[in-house]
Amino acid sequence: MIGAMPFDFDAAVTAPFRMEAGLRRIAPGTTQLTPNIAPERGTAVHLREKLAVFQAYPWQALRARDGFDACPALDALASHAAAEQPQAFVVDGTMWHAPILGWAVQRDGRLIELDPPRTPWPEAGDCLHALPDAWRPAVLLSLAFAEDFAILDLTDETLPWLAVALPSHWAPEHTVGRPFAELQAPLAERPITGTAPHLSGLVTGGHRWERFGWTITRHPRLHAHPDRVDPSPWPAHLQGDALAAQAWWRTEHQTFIPLEHQSQAVCTIHVQVKRLDVALQDRERKRRVHDALASMSDAALQYQGLSATRERLLHWLSGHGG
Repeated sequence: MIGAMPFDFDAAVTAPFRMEAGLRRIAPGTTQLTPNIAPERGTAVHLREKLAVFQAYPWQALRARDGFDACPALDALASHAAAEQPQAFVVDGTMWHAPILGWAVQRDGRLIELDPPRTPWPEAGDCLHALPDAWRPAVLLSLAFAEDFAILDLTDETLPWLAVALPSHWAPEHTVGRPFAELQAPLAERPITGTAPHLSGLVTGGHRWERFGWTITRHPRLHAHPDRVDPSPWPAHLQGDALAAQAWWRTEHQTFIPLEHQSQAVCTIHVQVKRLDVALQDRERKRRVHDALASMSDAALQYQGLSATRERLLHWLSGHGG
């Protein structure tokens, strides 16, 4: 099976713009995971960035609240992955195998030497070797797919476990164990603390749900941890096509895999980044983004760092290059 459609442009880009925690049901038969398959190694962007983060900043990307048992949720995620994308992930008894990567681990975290060895990504093995045993199964899952993962616990409305290498301007190490509403905050203009129990009850119930977010940013990488995002303002001299060539269209697609019997859900987070002038070549898409951007509140513009450049972006989105 192919990967899930990561971003529904028509559903997500609307005017007037609202940063809301809106959810919609996932259509039956729709997949939720996107295998890290690329025709050439250099195009495997999600995999390459995840490897770099797990090797350099594992203490920021891999977080768990003291005493929390993630095993039931991880087992459910692995089973879901194996059923939905068998070419990318295999569960064979206590062995988890990612054929695309050429690596396998035992459920207890021990690395398995394949016979004959198949390691198209030797750096994945280096990454797994360097991590504690307890984190290797989760990282194998993360490297096999474009999505990051978080666990939502309905019992206390928190995120007690995170494997997030590609955050969108938020710090996983400061989010673990905190309320579910805080993961939604980057996509929400209004505080949603009051609605968080309702959302949590939905996503941990019997149905699958999804939601979308988007922004325009100066940051070109998938990994947008606040410690590694350039704080410089938008260059004041850039206009038209020159501005669009240095702006990036960042989208996020969250889906939820419910674990009813555990009162939990696994949240999948798929981020994509494209250069703005490449992502918005279609005239109708430009118009829709123009109308959404034009209707943004001052608070939303300030939150997304677009206050100083909105008028210049609107000029380009209106069809004025140069």
